[in-house]
Amino acid sequence: MNHPHSDLLSRRTSGVLLHITSLPGPNGSGDFGPAARHFVDWLTSAGQSLWQILPLSPAGPGNSPYQSVSAFAGSPLMVDLDDLWHQGWLPWMARKGFEHSRCDFERVAPWRMARLRKAWDGFTQQATPVCREALADFSTEQAHWLDDYALFMVLDERYGGPWSLWPEPLARRDAAALDAVREQAMHALGFWRFVQWRFWVQWQALRAYARDRGVQVVGDAPIFVAHHSADVWAHAGEFLLDDFGQPLVVAGVPPDYFSTTGQRWGNPLYNWEAMAHRGYRWWKDRLIHLFQQVDVVRLDHFRGFEAHWEIPASEPTAEAGRWQPGPGRAFFKAIEHELGRLPIIAEDLGLITPEVRTLREACGFPGMRILQFAFGSGPTNPYLPHNMERHTVAYTGTHDNATTVDWWANATALEKTSARDYLGPCVDTEPNWTLIRSLSQSIANTLVVPFQDVLGLDAEHRMNTPGRATDCWEWRFDWAQVDHRPAERLAAMTRAHGRWPVHR
Repeated sequence: MNHPHSDLLSRRTSGVLLHITSLPGPNGSGDFGPAARHFVDWLTSAGQSLWQILPLSPAGPGNSPYQSVSAFAGSPLMVDLDDLWHQGWLPWMARKGFEHSRCDFERVAPWRMARLRKAWDGFTQQATPVCREALADFSTEQAHWLDDYALFMVLDERYGGPWSLWPEPLARRDAAALDAVREQAMHALGFWRFVQWRFWVQWQALRAYARDRGVQVVGDAPIFVAHHSADVWAHAGEFLLDDFGQPLVVAGVPPDYFSTTGQRWGNPLYNWEAMAHRGYRWWKDRLIHLFQQVDVVRLDHFRGFEAHWEIPASEPTAEAGRWQPGPGRAFFKAIEHELGRLPIIAEDLGLITPEVRTLREACGFPGMRILQFAFGSGPTNPYLPHNMERHTVAYTGTHDNATTVDWWANATALEKTSARDYLGPCVDTEPNWTLIRSLSQSIANTLVVPFQDVLGLDAEHRMNTPGRATDCWEWRFDWAQVDHRPAERLAAMTRAHGRWPVHR
């Protein structure tokens, strides 16, 4: 059995990349409130079929959604607080005068969490029997991950991290010790279940709103999870840890375009042998859960499934790492055998070997091509539009790249000469629209453009700089920045290049 959207990446479509937290709104961070529906309406007016987002999971250190405390949970910061007020559970609150252009996580997160706790108190006092039953049903349906997540968050608030330094009975998940916590912390555990329930209800309503308007959601699955997470704590045997629960080796990538010392991500690596012995159950459950939330999944760091960069945990940088084999085709065959053919985008950027390309092609997944990487190395560069394959997802840049306006401002003389020869002199005056047009005209089935490039924004609006620990993931826009012209230009281009939605 195949996923209902398994053919979505085989048609000519286009979409926009914008994370939920980047949306406007009065509560300090983008969320599932009215601005999200307004953005769906904007996508519809621009003739777009896809809305690509970053991981929906709670942000971790450095506010990165790729270092989450759970691969299953949704971010509490994305819960629409006004919905909780309309439900009668949350008293009306004064706004804090948060910035419109960035998410100041240091101020926003504590404030929003305090509002969520008030809503939980209100729910416990005022909720109708129907709502209580709905929460109970959700908690039962999602118990396979939600119980561990709620316990983890209660213990995290009590002891901090990493979990491997908690009192030994709790770190080792002694049954009697965990039962004692469940007895003592019923109200606190209920809070974390409540937040996840509202996240789920609100997100499913937003996704249905998008689906009814012909917009499909492209989600994101980070290949690795954080060490201080409910996943590693609850499934320690499926990760390469020492006897004390600390990582033996950690994930990253060798020196590359982004960093001369590589990137030391710090995530624990999977014990693929143990995972295979269990039929990759954790991964199957993760993908089932994710495909209940989104229509297409961008599988982060696809290259790591063929071989991953293994760094000794004691090393401060990624330079001393080595390549180690991943699970390869057997992993994806096991996934497909149980879940069918899934609409997956393989994030195959960076150092890609013939073996990685062979694996991707054997799985039938489209890869990614970044036009910012295409210039300065001659006409055989695989990211140039004339070298793209049909089964490809083309981007001007991703959340890890500079905006196209900033990229052009800092491009080398060789890159600029190459780009002018290829794209024409218009790249000097409108680099963003020139790159978008070239990709839209290309043979690539799927085109995704960061919203910053649609708006023609500069360096101040970059989402993330790989290897940088601060001032990332904070960007937000305001509707005052968006007039009628970008949607009209995108719609005209989409219509002219055969990417207009088939059912609109």
